[in-house]
Amino acid sequence: MRYELVIFDNDGVLVDSEPISNTVLAGYLTELGHATSYEDSIRDYMGAAVHRVHDLVEERTGQKLPDDFDEQLLARTVAAFQQENLVAVDGVEDLLGKLVADGVAYCVASSGSHQKIAAGHRRTGLDQWFEDEWIFSSQDVGRGKPAPDLFLHAAERMGVSPERCVVIEDSPLGVEAARAAGMDVYGFTSMMPVDRLVGVTGHFSDMAQLPELLA
Repeated sequence: MRYELVIFDNDGVLVDSEPISNTVLAGYLTELGHATSYEDSIRDYMGAAVHRVHDLVEERTGQKLPDDFDEQLLARTVAAFQQENLVAVDGVEDLLGKLVADGVAYCVASSGSHQKIAAGHRRTGLDQWFEDEWIFSSQDVGRGKPAPDLFLHAAERMGVSPERCVVIEDSPLGVEAARAAGMDVYGFTSMMPVDRLVGVTGHFSDMAQLPELLA
């Protein structure tokens, strides 16, 4: 493998959580008077940290979201993870097993909070594959994707230079962040059309395809 570190996005790449998370977000925003469809949520917020939700709502309406919005959204999302059939993305555990067998380091760099990441990993059993020090959140850096800060922070903490890292992403914001960090990035097209993942090093629709791309 030509990379020393594989950096995974979490939602939609490791955990099949985007449908649940965006359904919850769209419903909560609509409840607060900001009509948002599931499709709107995917388009505007997929791959983003929660501060983007605040920023876009205020920009569009001039109104601020409630002070407890982040806490309420997290609680609703975690509850939905428990109630719905949340699963790991098909083929992810086989892929992680291959990385371990090949001695390739990997980590998570997610726009989601540490609490959300942990809840999804526990629910799907992916917690057995990740040490706490391999998990990075936009909470750690302040600025979420599309800023490169999170990916650069993950690389630094893992002790690998950016040019030796590869990012696995499924959102335009994540792809933009990876490119800004000077990293190769492969786009997972399970939910996002290929033409929206602009500038990727390559793309794939099945986790079984990824080892060959990374080799």
